[in-house]
Amino acid sequence: MVHEWALADALARYIIHRIGDEKKSIRRIIVRLGVLQSIDKEILGFALREILESMGYSVANIDFEDEEPVLRCRKCGHEWKPDMSVFDDTVREAIHFVPETIFSYYKCPVCGSRDFDIVKGRGVDVTLIEVE
Repeated sequence: MVHEWALADALARYIIHRIGDEKKSIRRIIVRLGVLQSIDKEILGFALREILESMGYSVANIDFEDEEPVLRCRKCGHEWKPDMSVFDDTVREAIHFVPETIFSYYKCPVCGSRDFDIVKGRGVDVTLIEVE
């Protein structure tokens, strides 16, 4: 939960930087969340709204989009989408705090290598800010 509040604070500062210091009504914000981050959207949305409103900005809608993880093997080049539902809460929490721990739990389904890149599904991006 603390992680979501810290992330919301960083997002709020980014949004204010993008729209300017003049207090504005924000019609809509879309945030893309990498599934590997395991962010609690309800807490993040609440925290982001509270932080922005405490800074004098009104917010009508905050929407979230999931970015599914895609991994690419450095050895054979195979790309695949891991199934995160196979992990228990402890593993998902570890990946939540340090996404790179996924290397301990996955290997390439084609060649068995643990040397792969996280191509998608790790980041947090503001993809849209609509102001009035």
